[in-house]
Amino acid sequence: MSDFLEILTHGRRFKAAVKELSLNDLKELSVKLEKIIEEKSSQEAAEQEAMAERNAKIEEIRKQMEAIGLSVDDIGGAAVKAAPKKRAPRPAKYQIEVDGEMVQWTGQGRMPTVFKNELEKGRTMEDFLI
Repeated sequence: MSDFLEILTHGRRFKAAVKELSLNDLKELSVKLEKIIEEKSSQEAAEQEAMAERNAKIEEIRKQMEAIGLSVDDIGGAAVKAAPKKRAPRPAKYQIEVDGEMVQWTGQGRMPTVFKNELEKGRTMEDFLI
């Protein structure tokens, strides 16, 4: 928790932090805090209302499914999120032949040592483009 929140939520620390404020400053602070509390309260009420509507729709659909004799399994497990598909490997962008063996690199991740060694000898990455 940040230092500010620790002071704000701890009674004695908060009192010590605001003791230098005038009464008018404290009243302005109170008005600002009350406004934030009202906004947060209305936001939570809206979220609860949206959740209640969602739950009511789910219950309505569940009753319709029950009336026709369907279950979630009959739908094909649509309620269960499928695992994300693995992306295809990136194509190689660079290659170099070392001792009759072709070493390829996509240009991402850690650079293979054979490429580093050739760069130290003065070659450039453009020399290895496929």
